[in-house]
Amino acid sequence: MFVVLLRFAENRASAPVLMQGHNEWLSHGFEDGVFVLAGSIQSAAGGAILAHGVTADELRARVETDPFVAEGVVSAEVIEIAPGKVDDRLVFLLDESKAS
Repeated sequence: MFVVLLRFAENRASAPVLMQGHNEWLSHGFEDGVFVLAGSIQSAAGGAILAHGVTADELRARVETDPFVAEGVVSAEVIEIAPGKVDDRLVFLLDESKAS
């Protein structure tokens, strides 16, 4: 399981122009079953994504294709988490970590 932090960077002003492409990129992540949550970092500091079902290298490659990342609107940090205990609703994350 991964947390992807997308923190606003030097080209933040270009966000409105690239928003449609960023939203399409997010939609593909959900359609592929890789993203399970996406939202804003409060207070307007950027965004965060929970991802699973991919390797760290696969996720980093995917993140690099986000128009926000490619154009310097945000800087991306990928943090890997090895779940040890989860709520029953998230057991799929625990099962995945045992398989690796």
